[in-house]
Amino acid sequence: GGVALAHLLGSAQARAAGVAPVPQLRPQARAVISLFQHGGPSQMDLFDYKPELNRWSGKPYPGGDLEVHFDKQAGNVLGAPYEFHRRGQCGMELSELLPHTGAIADEITLVRSMTTGSVDHESALRIIHTGRFLAGLPTLGSWLLYGLGSENENLPAYVVLADPDGLPVDGERNWSSGFLPAVYQGTPFRGGENPVFHLRTPATVPAAARRNQLDLLAQLNRQHAALHPENTELSARIAQFETAARMQGAVPEALDLSGESPATRRLYGLDDPVTADYGRRCLIARRLVERGVRFVQLFLNGQPWDTHDKNAERLKGLCARTDRPSAALVRDLKSRGLLDSTVVLWTGEFGRLPISQGKDGRDHNRHAFSLWVAGGGFRAGHVHGATDDFGYRAVHDPVSVHDFHATLLHQLGLDHDRLRFPHEGREASLTDPEVTGARLVPALLA
Repeated sequence: GGVALAHLLGSAQARAAGVAPVPQLRPQARAVISLFQHGGPSQMDLFDYKPELNRWSGKPYPGGDLEVHFDKQAGNVLGAPYEFHRRGQCGMELSELLPHTGAIADEITLVRSMTTGSVDHESALRIIHTGRFLAGLPTLGSWLLYGLGSENENLPAYVVLADPDGLPVDGERNWSSGFLPAVYQGTPFRGGENPVFHLRTPATVPAAARRNQLDLLAQLNRQHAALHPENTELSARIAQFETAARMQGAVPEALDLSGESPATRRLYGLDDPVTADYGRRCLIARRLVERGVRFVQLFLNGQPWDTHDKNAERLKGLCARTDRPSAALVRDLKSRGLLDSTVVLWTGEFGRLPISQGKDGRDHNRHAFSLWVAGGGFRAGHVHGATDDFGYRAVHDPVSVHDFHATLLHQLGLDHDRLRFPHEGREASLTDPEVTGARLVPALLA
């Protein structure tokens, strides 16, 4: 149990491990909820209206060479299958598949000029999560926890709400702490009566007996720690047992939705089997940040947005599943006065190509994708950047993943260039600006 809960430490325990939180700027936000969309949502079908796609649909692509992943299946230009409408006072153009996101258009920053460094899923996932394409590096949530610590020592500061149907592509690497101490990795929560593995004391063990066990273990650990003061991992593990004991009451309470009003449950779509699961996890995310959790991330099973075939059909189903709960989260946070201090991020790892793959699919694209972000001091009702006439390449105000990481850290009070950790003879960081050229993007901020 102690090993399984190694990631549950907050700021006090981090100091015990020899690493203190390092807030460096005046923060605009204190928490992040990441709604991650595995597979690469199609930007030109959802967020980036391109009339030229439909004018040229079925004809050879006229824009020059494309970087095609599955070149043997490359076809002609594929038009957007759904209509776009202007939404909100800002007039943001969004697909008809996103009516609920359209209803919060005045709350979000839509970045249409995102770029990344890989066209492969696993590498692109590592870039968006860790800043580099190599495996085994700390994720964004781990860096945030390392830099800021926890606000609630009774709950994990970094929580993963995984899909009940299974893990996403690249599995637990999506929330790994990499070379940072294990206390900074994400804690997966499951549905059902046992949301955290090894948390609940077996019914056959009386509470007093478990308390005596923990007290004895703590005494032995402290005696051993006194003999090995350089072993910071041991100091951290000593604190884990107390954290786990406090979690036994705090976690079930945070996940209990019985006290939520019928109106709130309807808002998130808990009354609809299509949206119920994703809505439940979005609602839990709100409850967690409400209780001081620093970083919450929702994942989908596999990589459902990877629309290599049946692009139109699959997009319709995915939007039906996620659109209502995602918008509900933003609306609910705002109604409770939490949106100013919470960043909600909706993104995948890359975008899609303007041509067809096979009959009715779209291939990978690293040169342009769209994401939206709400709250936390980001510029509401704003569209940033632009792609070419076919949505293939970012041509105006491009934003790399590294730039976005730097900007997000800034809003949480962290200087991306100063948030570093010694690793393999150098000071490693999330953005690694000497290599990536990462920069702050002030135009995204209010």
